[in-house]
Amino acid sequence: MSQHPNSEVKNQVLYTAPEVFLNGINRLSSDPKCDIWSLGVCLAELALNKVLWSSLKLGQKIRKILSMLQVNGSILEKIAREHNSYEQYLEMPEDLKEIIEECLNVLPSHRPTCDLLLKKPCFQQFKAKEGEGFRKICPPFEIFTIHELYHWWQLAGGDVLLELKKQGLIRSSPPILSLPSLVLIEGVVLGQDRNPATLYDPRIAQMPLDALYQRFAHIPFPVFYPLIHSKSEIIADADPPPYDATALPLVIKEKDPEYQLHRVILLRRLLHGYPFTKDFIVEQSAKDIPPLLRGEIWAALLNIQADYETTYTRIDKVTHTTTDRQIEVDIPRCHQYNELLSSADGHKKLKRILKAWVYQNSQYVYWQGLDSLTAPFLYLNFNDEGKAFACLSAFVPKFLHNFFLKDNSVVIEEYLCKFSQLIAFHDPDLANHLHEINFYPQLFAIPWFLTLFSHVFPLYKILHLWDRLLLCDSSFPIHIGLSVLTQLRDRLLTSGFNECILLFSDLPEVDIEKCVLLSTSTYQNTPRSVTSREHENGKFHKKDELDIVGLKLEELKKERCPRISANDVVNFVRNRPNDVLLIDIRNPTMYSRCSVMGSINIPFSSVSFSDNIIDNIGLHSAALKSKGHKVVVVIGDADTDLETFPTFLLQCNISKVCVLHGGFNRLLSVTPTVLTSNNAM
Repeated sequence: MSQHPNSEVKNQVLYTAPEVFLNGINRLSSDPKCDIWSLGVCLAELALNKVLWSSLKLGQKIRKILSMLQVNGSILEKIAREHNSYEQYLEMPEDLKEIIEECLNVLPSHRPTCDLLLKKPCFQQFKAKEGEGFRKICPPFEIFTIHELYHWWQLAGGDVLLELKKQGLIRSSPPILSLPSLVLIEGVVLGQDRNPATLYDPRIAQMPLDALYQRFAHIPFPVFYPLIHSKSEIIADADPPPYDATALPLVIKEKDPEYQLHRVILLRRLLHGYPFTKDFIVEQSAKDIPPLLRGEIWAALLNIQADYETTYTRIDKVTHTTTDRQIEVDIPRCHQYNELLSSADGHKKLKRILKAWVYQNSQYVYWQGLDSLTAPFLYLNFNDEGKAFACLSAFVPKFLHNFFLKDNSVVIEEYLCKFSQLIAFHDPDLANHLHEINFYPQLFAIPWFLTLFSHVFPLYKILHLWDRLLLCDSSFPIHIGLSVLTQLRDRLLTSGFNECILLFSDLPEVDIEKCVLLSTSTYQNTPRSVTSREHENGKFHKKDELDIVGLKLEELKKERCPRISANDVVNFVRNRPNDVLLIDIRNPTMYSRCSVMGSINIPFSSVSFSDNIIDNIGLHSAALKSKGHKVVVVIGDADTDLETFPTFLLQCNISKVCVLHGGFNRLLSVTPTVLTSNNAM
């Protein structure tokens, strides 16, 4: 509901400086010092958590403000006493108290300017340090830009070509009339008259905004100034309710002009605060990313810094290199259904970015597929090559570390082994079937992970997929691969080797929204160490002695079930004991001496592995059958076979089976301990 006009006047009066009333209504001016007084009143309300003089009438409020001219001491202290908030006044930080006192000075000439306020020590922590290199990644602040207005107008049904046709500025003609004319040597022109559509027309066509006005008529004014963060209940209560579109699919939300209005205004304001608002940008991006701001938001998520344009300009993108021929062959095949990327200008830009990347990354070589990897960044930053290049340069080290080495076989093999183990971890039935028919990820998944699906899916699907990818770590693409197999699961389980080859040679339609949901779910429900790799970038994945380190590829290839680190096991035991089933396969004597809290003992020697029947493990088979979502951690030592037992559980279709890396002894050094003794006292 709209606020009553008298109520609005009363609220405005509250923040008005005393000199405005003294000068009279005919001498009102937008003096910045009046705004400083208003700032002081706002800060006083927030600091005391009170609406000042809320019970007074309009005339009483004006007299109350004028009475401030007679105050000899602290105006803030007087306000606090009048609102029974003297204790809050005493507890207020001195620097905040000083700022409010200076703003509420009755003499305008003694009030500080904005520049002086920003030089206060309390604001220094928010200043970008010299040489940090951050810069704004969107244009200067406006309520909204013409670019955004045009975007909302299109979503509300606006069509430029249709309007131009209605107004006669575009006239269709038969194709035969578009044939070129013949010009003789003498200068005589034969053929059709020149098409008027090719001539400059100075007329201005006005686009109708009625549909947009009707769609946005009910939107309250505060929506254009969304609050980023507030601890004040007063401000939070005054904020309009959020536009509810949670039940709508992402594709519908991207076409909803009102929803996009809310999202664009909020996220653009956050972008203006980058890098200080980085955490808020990540939080909002987890909901969804508006298409209009996707390029800027991706740049923020990748921590792009100010010198990207200078860096790109200095790189040699002209000199001929040995990779030029391959780049020229690949570019005409890269997402050519897209108007921007298929244009001549798009080809030139893409070639320059690829040459710059090869030049700057001399330790790598150009692999086919790098063009597809670059395409989304160029599409989103078509008029800013430097930003597209900066995004690519930040993206590759985080998600594709060492993938473009001249000999990347070890990196790719490790990645594919982890993919196989993740399939076994979440879907043992599918993993067993693919293993039986000898259909391994090497046969179909290399293009997936080398280009992070940008060579497999069309561009609009990649944008939605990477929206989520940029919020996660380098293990997320493996979960995307699992989600694709999950959608094809029924067909895979009924197919042999040849049928599977044919299926992946022409990949069926994949629901990308479902793919994002499935991959996010498995990503959140998988211990991080299960997908940990030796060749991931240590800059983004710090490890210690309790993590999985030093695992050789030869060992990894032998294991069908993944390993889990001691760190993750300790976290389960201490914080989530109901989410884990710990199986100690050491002999009963060793188990009785010392074991992990809450673990059960199934001695390796007591199990018959002749048949894939879970009842072969004895009394504890019921615990495995009814484990539900629990992660099964197999704990052994040097005397136990740490491959046979977990593989047996996998063949019995037990999900979420993993092996403690380093065995039981890895937990001995953990403090405070997670071990207990089972000896009878």
